[in-house]
Formats: sequence, C-alpha cells, structure tokens
Amino acid sequence: MKILIIRHGDPDYSIDSLTEKGWREAEMLSERIAPMNIKNYYVSPLGRAQDTISLTLKKCGRTAETFDWLQEFPVVWDMMPEEWTAVSEYYDKNLWYDIPKMRNANMRSNIERVNGEFDKLLERHGYKRKGNTYLAVSPNSDTIALFCHFGIQCVLLSHLLGIPPMVLWQGFIAAPTSVTTLATEERCNGIACFRLNSFGDTSHLYIKNEKPAFAGRFRELYTNPDTDCD
Repeated sequence: MKILIIRHGDPDYSIDSLTEKGWREAEMLSERIAPMNIKNYYVSPLGRAQDTISLTLKKCGRTAETFDWLQEFPVVWDMMPEEWTAVSEYYDKNLWYDIPKMRNANMRSNIERVNGEFDKLLERHGYKRKGNTYLAVSPNSDTIALFCHFGIQCVLLSHLLGIPPMVLWQGFIAAPTSVTTLATEERCNGIACFRLNSFGDTSHLYIKNEKPAFAGRFRELYTNPDTDCD
C-alpha cells in the first residue's frame, strides 16, 4: 500500500484559498496525480486544500472524502529555534506532550484524536495498528492520496515513523503542492510498517520551470527577509 500526503498550493490565508501562483501549482500537480491509479482521495475541509484537489478531481472525474481531522494542526508548535531546542523533552516522542506549553494547548488529546482517526482509515484499507507496526489484515498495492497541510502532515509522519513531531515541524519543510510518499514493507508475513520513499517532492513544478512557493519557510539569511538565496 502507498500513501501520498500532498500539501495544498501556495496559500492566500486571507480568503482560505490559493494565490495565482497556487492555482498554477495545483494545475501542474493535477497533471501528475490525475493519471495515477489512486484508489481513494481524502481531503481537509479547509478551502486551500479543497481548491488544490479540485483540479485533480476534475481531471480524473473523481470525488474525495473530506475529513475534519486532516485540517491544519494548531500552530502552538511554531517557536523560535532558541526556545524549543533548549528543551530536551521536545526530542522525545513520549515526553513532549507534558511540557507546560503543550499541556495547556491539549496537545496530547489533539494528537491522539488525529492518530486514532488515521488508524481507522488505514484499517479500512487493510492495515490494523498493533503497537508500533500494523497487521496486514488485507495486504494490497492500493494507493491513497491525502490533500492537507504541512502541520498535520508532520503529525501523520510522526505517528507512522515514531519521530517526535517537533523535530518534523521544525526540521523539515514540505513546499506547497509537494508530494510525500510512504509505502508498506511486509518483511514478515502479516506484519507491516510504513517507510518513507520520498519527502516533499516538487518535480511536477520543476519540469514546468515553476519555482516552488516559499510559504512555510523563513529567510535563509537574516539580511534577506522571507526569501531564499537563488
């Protein structure tokens, strides 16, 4: 089984939709995804994700199921590097919930809800969570696509890979319309785990000479605000 986790296009947060560039990105993404043999499409209820997937669905004549738990995750985790790196618990997947800032934001219950709903979806597709692996109840080669947001993407990856979400939120970035791919590996009969094949792939933009949007990143140089150095 494969899971594609796709971030929405360049966002216009003021209207919860896409910028002009974001619509271009979504069109290029649709040319990549629509011809694929996707078994099921799932999408966040937020407008920027709905708009992004709309072009793919139109091309392939499909519909998507909307899940509220795929909407963007609360961004209480957005901190300055000198703040979060000084707290060793943020590097521990079992302890970070109990830091007062996270406890006050109900992070444990929020994460557990998302993880629980995600596992229900995977069980629908033949994989039932047991401990830190999955029982391959009905193993298959299906592909599902989740159109969502960077913050929630990191929560899903944290659950599948056992990585503290703060490390993913702060140390990784998935550009708008990027595609992250995970696949099951069943090295022992009936026991599966998910392995990351690619993260944040934007090749559909590069082949069209479209530079990935900067949304979600910060300046590479302090003297060069809100842009990269290309």
